[in-house]
Amino acid sequence: MRIGELAERTGVSVRSLRYYETEGLLRPDRRGNGYRTFIEDDIARVLQIQLFYSAGLCSGKIAELLPCVSGDDTHLVPSPEMTGELEIAKTRIQNQISLLTSSLSVLERVLAAAKGTDTAEVPVPSRPVRRHRGIHV
Repeated sequence: MRIGELAERTGVSVRSLRYYETEGLLRPDRRGNGYRTFIEDDIARVLQIQLFYSAGLCSGKIAELLPCVSGDDTHLVPSPEMTGELEIAKTRIQNQISLLTSSLSVLERVLAAAKGTDTAEVPVPSRPVRRHRGIHV
């Protein structure tokens, strides 16, 4: 399949797919006319790449981790060094979930108060609500 079809089937932009190739995360074959050709397995690979990016990993770490992923079963066997970095990514995601859960709670209370369904005062968070990369609270 060509790059446009891969983009359509994965929901990832053509520009991102080209970047993945530049970073060595994807290795499409090239036809004589220079067009990239991808195989069905590249769909799962792109989705795995997206998953790792969403976990906060950089392309270099993703390149190290991808060979540990096998097919649709997604069995991971990271090196001990990678395990430490994955623990850091896991903690970061847990912190983001906690922050978003607190923000959601405050918004729900404000909306309930605005609708007159909750007369309790909206609590002030115990710690300042901070902005975190694209998450505006």
